[in-house]
Amino acid sequence: MKHSKFTDSQIMDALKRVDAGLAIPEFCYELGISTATFYKWRAKYGSMDISF
Repeated sequence: MKHSKFTDSQIMDALKRVDAGLAIPEFCYELGISTATFYKWRAKYGSMDISF
């Protein structure tokens, strides 16, 4: 199985940028991911929060 080039915390931080108002197609282009990957990330990590 292929490993992700993004860590879990990087994915959650990136999803927060979209919640803050960044357009999804622009976001996907910046990170070099597909929109399908974005929606998979949002389904998996969308309700999670980083706690330190």
